[in-house]
Amino acid sequence: MSMLTTEQIRMARGALRWSAHRLSVEAGLALKTVQRIEQLDGVPQSHTQTLQAIQKALEDAGIEFIGTPQDGPGVRLRKTSQGGTALMDP
Repeated sequence: MSMLTTEQIRMARGALRWSAHRLSVEAGLALKTVQRIEQLDGVPQSHTQTLQAIQKALEDAGIEFIGTPQDGPGVRLRKTSQGGTALMDP
């Protein structure tokens, strides 16, 4: 898994229309953990397992992380086999 930034986490939640609570449930983390990470800028200083859980939850929901923390970090929704996006209901 690549390094992701807190900005990418917030962008990914926005693209999925997920609340911080929804991300915490999907990632199996405490809401306060997600909120603490999202208050930072750049690459969060957190346990690798925590960041991996967040990244996996977002990727499983259809998010693709693009760029690097130093060069154009962003997100995009993956295309489904039907040609639409992998956007999930809130």
